Order: sequence, then structure tokens, then C-alpha cells
Amino acid sequence: VQLQASGGGLVQDGGSLRLSCAASGRTFSIYFMGWFRQAPGKEREFVAAIARNSGTTDLTDSVKGRFTISRDNAKNTMYLQMNDLKPEDTAVYYCAASTSNSGSSYYRVRYDYWGQGTLVTVSS
Repeated sequence: VQLQASGGGLVQDGGSLRLSCAASGRTFSIYFMGWFRQAPGKEREFVAAIARNSGTTDLTDSVKGRFTISRDNAKNTMYLQMNDLKPEDTAVYYCAASTSNSGSSYYRVRYDYWGQGTLVTVSS
């Protein structure tokens, strides 16, 4: 499985961006996909995840009400709609995919494949 993330950029405080993650290869093996982010000097942290078949979603508390995760299975693409962005959302955002149907989506070790990352910068 190969993952290609895109859509990052520079926005002002309160602005919006939509990230995309296109999957290719053995996409039928994916059970769920997720977004993580890594700010300078910090560890990579969970942002959101979505089950490929059921569409069940999970988001970390700090983005609930502002971010929405979705997927289009026909296009093998996952999205992260980010609204009301804040400077603390500034980070490199990575998409990831898991071929396992058990375990928590919050943990990096749960994921088998990672995209290259896309930079989101929110100016105050």
C-alpha cells in the first residue's frame, strides 16, 4: 500500500483546509486509516481515524467540533476537513493505514503504512 498526502498550506487563525490521502496498491487489505500530526519538537500524535468499511470515526478531543474525517472508497481517498484552525494546529500531518481489525486506532504501532506528510501552518 502506498499513501500520498496533500492539501497542506499556510492559513490564518480561524481558516480552513482540507487534507487528502490517496491510497494505491493493495487497498483491499486496509481496515482503517488515520491522521497523525507532529509539531516541531513534539512527538507525533493521533488526530483522527476512520474505518474503511463502516465509516466509524474517532477524533482526538482537541479537534472535535472543528475537524471532520471522511473517506471515498471509490477513489481510495481519505479526507480531513479542518475548520477554525488555530496556531496550535501547526504541524506536519501524516496519513496512515492499518491492515489489522483489532486494537486502538490511537497508537502509531497499530499502523502498517505511512504517507510522506503535508505541512499545515496556521498564523496568528
